[in-house]
Amino acid sequence: MKKIALLLVLMTTFLSCSVGDTDTYTPHFLAVETYTIPENLVVNQSYTISLTYQKPTACYNFRDVYIGGGTDGLTNTIAIYTDTKDGENCTGSIPSPSTVSIVFTPTKVGTYTFKFYKGADEDDEDDDGNTTEDLYEDVQVVVAAAS
Repeated sequence: MKKIALLLVLMTTFLSCSVGDTDTYTPHFLAVETYTIPENLVVNQSYTISLTYQKPTACYNFRDVYIGGGTDGLTNTIAIYTDTKDGENCTGSIPSPSTVSIVFTPTKVGTYTFKFYKGADEDDEDDDGNTTEDLYEDVQVVVAAAS
């Protein structure tokens, strides 16, 4: 009898806990509005790069800084990775600009190219009205050998 009562309690507990609908999110890449990066770097030393970006609404949640490397090992594409909760109604004022920093450590001697994402070209659309070109600001920084 005790086993049956325990089984009923366990079943009631499991059945009363519903998983329900899980929230879904839509990813967004935001433009790097301004940045601060040293003009010259030394290989294997760490440097802080500051990035300022603007959220279109308060519903945008910062997730990370996207850093995509090129095949040459000297090119880095940088954008702000955010998301919004699907179905969330966002109204109100535009938030103040936000700043985030990353630490960058060059591993090769040479000229690095940082491609800061500046958004999408709203004037460049395909036949369906979709934006077709992303804009970047390229910055080249020389990385010297350690003395």
